[in-house]
Amino acid sequence: SPKAQKLHAALQEFLLSTVGPAEELYRDQYAKQSDRCQPPPVLETLKAEARRLGLWNLFLPQCYPQGAGLSNLEYAPLAELMGGYVLASEACNCSAPDTGNMEVLAKYGTPEQQQRWLQPLLEGRIRSAFFMTEPSVASSDATNIQTSIVRVGGQYVINGTKWWASGAMDTRCRLGILMGRTNPSNPTHQQQSMVLVPMDAPGITIVRHLNVFGYDDLPHGHAEVKFVDVKVPVANLILGEGKGFEIAQGRLGPGRVHHCMRLIGSAERCLQLTLARSLQRTAFGKRLIEHGAVVRSVADSRIEVDQARLLVLQTAAMIDQLGTKASRKVSPRQGWV
Repeated sequence: SPKAQKLHAALQEFLLSTVGPAEELYRDQYAKQSDRCQPPPVLETLKAEARRLGLWNLFLPQCYPQGAGLSNLEYAPLAELMGGYVLASEACNCSAPDTGNMEVLAKYGTPEQQQRWLQPLLEGRIRSAFFMTEPSVASSDATNIQTSIVRVGGQYVINGTKWWASGAMDTRCRLGILMGRTNPSNPTHQQQSMVLVPMDAPGITIVRHLNVFGYDDLPHGHAEVKFVDVKVPVANLILGEGKGFEIAQGRLGPGRVHHCMRLIGSAERCLQLTLARSLQRTAFGKRLIEHGAVVRSVADSRIEVDQARLLVLQTAAMIDQLGTKASRKVSPRQGWV
């Protein structure tokens, strides 16, 4: 659409003129500060500029008034652009897990939940985490989840351990969405629920920070978190008891598209850096790009990146046309995504 094309051009200009040049300053500021879980000041400057330019909350689908009014297919190329720059997604308030958490609150949250948690997330004043994976079970099958959510009077009491909780290390993280078991006697996919957990609730302990392939990903970070008799009001339940899987599926469809397109953007930037290096470096009397093995590797990468992009765009279009659940039955590409 003309609107999406205009946003694409504006975002590209913002990334090239402002975000890209700020990457070195971000690294310098981060290296000089003592708290590694605190983002450097330049990030807030970038967020303010993105918001001024209207490049803010672009991820929320067009059915939500708080977003930019884009379809999944229209947003996908924007996510790719942001994926090429480390700071871009957060600068535009489009970074995970906040995007998925905001969509959950926009789709399923009560007016009170939206007022307390969604609004500050939309404004970029706080960050959030998502608590699902557990160390003691294979959590890719969420029916295995053991964390208990037990109702006691007007509260839910949470006990369990989660890990790989992205965002939990960030000093601005104020909220976690937690999936746990409320109804063990219900049918398999109606035992789990999701609740909103303030990060300052008594009984929450960050056990340790976890590395991914040797990288700590701070200040965002990934954490192992223990919940011991953590109490939250019944009003913090999302949608209803036993609705955890329903919420998860509503969250995952667009979220997978976002992740894939960001990674394609990262791959595209890596490919461009590879090309630049191969044109500048020489070995055995000629430029790297003149060696057959290098040309073949570059060509293979070009094909793979373009193939991935087209498959994800196809998936985004199917979600827009049929919805997340129905598109899975029609297109095998979403399984690939």
